[in-house]
Amino acid sequence: MKSIKKGDYIEGPNWPETVEVKSVEENGDYIHLIGATTHSNTHIDQLIFKGDLENIKIINHGSYFSEEPHKVFLAIENTRYRFASLYDPLLAMNTSKIDPLPHQIDAVYGRVLKSPRIRFLIADDPGAGKTIMAGLIIKELKLRKLVNKILIVAPGHLQDQWMRELNEKFEEVFTIITRDILNSHYGASVWNIYNQTISSIDFIKQEDILPSISSAHFDLIIVDEAHKMSAYRYGDKIDKTGRYRLGETLSKNTDHFLFLTATPHKGDPENFRLFLDLLEPGFFATTEMVQESIHNKDNPLFIRRVKEDLKDFDGKPLFLPRNVTTKTFNLGTASPNEKDLYNELSKYVKDQYNTALNKPKLDKTKRQNVTFALVILQRRIASSTYALYKSLVRRKEKLEDLLKKGEEYLKNQNLQNADLDEAEDYSEKERWKLEEIWETTSVAETKKELLEEIGTLNRLIQKAQSIIN
Repeated sequence: MKSIKKGDYIEGPNWPETVEVKSVEENGDYIHLIGATTHSNTHIDQLIFKGDLENIKIINHGSYFSEEPHKVFLAIENTRYRFASLYDPLLAMNTSKIDPLPHQIDAVYGRVLKSPRIRFLIADDPGAGKTIMAGLIIKELKLRKLVNKILIVAPGHLQDQWMRELNEKFEEVFTIITRDILNSHYGASVWNIYNQTISSIDFIKQEDILPSISSAHFDLIIVDEAHKMSAYRYGDKIDKTGRYRLGETLSKNTDHFLFLTATPHKGDPENFRLFLDLLEPGFFATTEMVQESIHNKDNPLFIRRVKEDLKDFDGKPLFLPRNVTTKTFNLGTASPNEKDLYNELSKYVKDQYNTALNKPKLDKTKRQNVTFALVILQRRIASSTYALYKSLVRRKEKLEDLLKKGEEYLKNQNLQNADLDEAEDYSEKERWKLEEIWETTSVAETKKELLEEIGTLNRLIQKAQSIIN
């Protein structure tokens, strides 16, 4: 009889895979075998006729060290990665293609990841590497198996940059969600199909897109240029922008919520408090509480470092010192005609703005369009006299067209809602198209007012034309 003993590994026609012998006893013409299959761990308990033992093969598991070296290395690496997070507190950093700086390590491992539920704003100066910090957070949370479904919300012109950097530096593959992607998955939620997505803040806030976001749940949402989600208090009323309402939806639909911006504070304490409300609703009940937490350097919701604070591992500054000086010049000395045009345009802008303010019944959208039109004219003259000239001509032609259509049409125009901040995120072609619409909006409501404004524009156009000539 073959000498089968406890601890042997055997193969035979009775089993689909190798069996480890746990116990073996003779029982007349049979042996009683107890064991378990090595892969599926199926329990084996059966009697085997001694005459069938010749069909059973005993496997020798001695170590011959004959496997190919690269396979052994991969097996060891696999085991090391499985248990790495138990021993390496900076695992994401050590498995990514980056050389992080002290302030980045401090923000990610010293502040953000210490919280079991991440609700945080990283508000460092431009150039501090907020994308790298976000990538480290993504990588670390994934290695810890805490997140799976991730959404990055960014301005449209930064989507490709986000996708490229996360792929190159962290080997994380993200899909940019556009209308074409949505249409190609008609009837299905793309947010549930793709685990790692990037989308534009102004795309997903649209009325036909927002419901699909509202019905999805994410483990982690990161918002770049998060300060664009603004709300303002006027007395007892809070005016929320479309982006802010999107922020409220995102806050409810994610476990971890991370904001990135270099300009978190617009000089309005209540605006800043409402902004932080998106991270943790009601965390700061008053602006005084926010100010006190900033003064005491004890704010659990955000971190802010300016360039002067950022140093390398040797303690050397990462950026050259900034010395700001204001240089004045006399516009009239260089070109009296340009100075006259500048003053005339400034007077025109102020007069139009005051007229808009003094018309309380003026539609809010029209007042916004007029205000932006005036801002755009000032931008044009800062660009060049020729740019201003073209804008003035377009404005005059539009007003002359309105004059032909009559006062009733003038009072009932369908104006496009204006948002100058949103326009900054558009491509140059899209932005110019919008600005050309806004720059032709007038506060005039009667034929007389239109004629007066057209006369002013004619004088400005003549001055601009003479300078160009």
